[in-house]
Amino acid sequence: MGLRDKDQLRVLELEPALPLVRLNHVSFSCASLEASVDFYRRVLGFELVQRPASLDFKGAWMHKYGMGIHLLQRSSDCDAPPPPAMINPKGNHISFQCSDMALMKARLRDMNLELVTTRVWDGETAVEQLFFHDPDGNMIEICNCENLPVVPLAAAASSCLVKQQTSQCR
Repeated sequence: MGLRDKDQLRVLELEPALPLVRLNHVSFSCASLEASVDFYRRVLGFELVQRPASLDFKGAWMHKYGMGIHLLQRSSDCDAPPPPAMINPKGNHISFQCSDMALMKARLRDMNLELVTTRVWDGETAVEQLFFHDPDGNMIEICNCENLPVVPLAAAASSCLVKQQTSQCR
């Protein structure tokens, strides 16, 4: 680690921690509020919760697993993006940690949901992933991602976040 890298680490250590606690919610616009509520309740177990009275548009708030999903009814004059043609695990998605992947895979298949299964690994550690779409084409992942440890990278490695390809990043 060079002098500049050590200076960067010191700066990072001196910065006050951000007062963020956790992810609170994700928000999706939907073509059919009713279909989306049914999907998130039936497929992922979310429950409807009360929305603030000041919200003057059609929507629903759902909650489970310590986080919320806010569904917003798209207006009829809104041009919705076309749903993706296929499930692409490299696309934008939200992910849920799962404690029993076999049970979840069977449940999704019993619901006749189209899904893509993948596996990633690091050494002997493997993670299973299930990807599928909600009624509006938003991608959802179910995984046992906590099998992989979260290992913070040093400030010196920040230039190597995409892929560790150069010798100085190894």
